[in-house]
Amino acid sequence: MPIDHSLIPSPCFVLDENKLIQNLTLAEKIQKEAGVEIILALKGFSMWKAFPIVRNYIKSAASSSLNEARLCVEEMKSKSHTYNVAFREEEFEEILELSSHIVFNSIAQFNKYCNQASGKVSSGLRVNPEWSDVKNFAFNPANPESRLGITSGNMPNRLPEGVEGLHFHVLCESNSFSLEKVLEHFEKKFGKYLDNLKWVNMGGGHLLSHPDYDVDHLISILKEFKRRHDLNVILEPGAGLAWEAGDLVTTVLDIVENGGVKTAIIDASFVAHMPDTLNMPYRPKVQGASKENIGSGFPYRIGGVSCLAGDFMEAYFFEQELHVGDRVVLHDMMHYTMVQSTTFNGVKHPVIGIWRKEAFELIREFEYSDFRGRLS
Repeated sequence: MPIDHSLIPSPCFVLDENKLIQNLTLAEKIQKEAGVEIILALKGFSMWKAFPIVRNYIKSAASSSLNEARLCVEEMKSKSHTYNVAFREEEFEEILELSSHIVFNSIAQFNKYCNQASGKVSSGLRVNPEWSDVKNFAFNPANPESRLGITSGNMPNRLPEGVEGLHFHVLCESNSFSLEKVLEHFEKKFGKYLDNLKWVNMGGGHLLSHPDYDVDHLISILKEFKRRHDLNVILEPGAGLAWEAGDLVTTVLDIVENGGVKTAIIDASFVAHMPDTLNMPYRPKVQGASKENIGSGFPYRIGGVSCLAGDFMEAYFFEQELHVGDRVVLHDMMHYTMVQSTTFNGVKHPVIGIWRKEAFELIREFEYSDFRGRLS
């Protein structure tokens, strides 16, 4: 049964349990048919109260920090596949204890920690294939100036002793044909190393659960890659597992009109609770509204409740006029949005809950102590 938003408190991040299970079931199919391992990218989805569901389909997770590695061990009940842009010396021993795999961002980082890591984890290097379909230069990890990963020109002729895998992550909500193109560049630039490896991690950005995603094509290219190289293949989608698996439910507090523009002020904030919508940028889908004027509808900007002037989304065209007290439901808020939320401006943080079949379960409320404790 779809979420009944009238039963959800406001503001609230609400997970759709049924949709999450659908996404995970698809991931399980890909794992079995392609003979690969899919792990959860915690940077995209860290709602650990849902991990008992996730563990039925996905056995581990990818971490990018000590805190995420701890969350993986404590709540996913498995050791972490850990990558850091740069490791802190005082944290590294603990990270080793929490990890099964560690990926280093540079040869210098590998050389610094390889003796400590030897015999404890499977070590790898992040590489940059220098091709991606990501259009926004600032968010493209494959650009030639990227700080993420080693370009082929900076790789040694032979891999350092102890390197067992290579990792790349250059996609973002991409399809299987983009991965196929990345693999062409990856094999061209790094193919000479593959015969001496145990695994390749193809990162995230695979939007597996999108209805237009060609799952059969993905399975075929993964099987063919494994046939060519006889390696363990790992994928770590975040968005692909939590895509369209939940909403942010808000309420209109006021309607302000200036300069002929109406702004519906909601009890949430784009800058505090949906910063990715401003940073990427992208415009989330809104229930009962369209992003474009199709000849009818009532235009309203959606304004956040913080005092930042830019805390708003440009006009949506609603099917009905908005009034104070109306619900505004923003879709697809589970991946990469909720994990980036803050308590900026002291704005009330949305509660967190799960829609289980026909009932709402409240998971977490945030109080003054949460705001005060972060600032100290």
